[in-house]
Amino acid sequence: MSNPFLAVAIYVILWWLSFFMLLPVGAQSFHELDESAPPGVDPGAPRFHRLGLKAAAAAGIAAVLWLGVAWGISVNLLRVAPPA
Repeated sequence: MSNPFLAVAIYVILWWLSFFMLLPVGAQSFHELDESAPPGVDPGAPRFHRLGLKAAAAAGIAAVLWLGVAWGISVNLLRVAPPA
């Protein structure tokens, strides 16, 4: 990719998509576990959200997807480069 701004923008979009797809993975609410929620906490809220782990996994997934997109653009597989 010759445009670094475009490369970063594609990575950010892929990271957000990966992150939002990973959010419900492994999430169990207090209600699902038949536990009482602490005062002020919604019973449907996840008991352990593990956002750091999900953000790191999303970064890895986005990096692999970004490499695929960058390769596709470099070999003109996606037909986005102007003809030479």
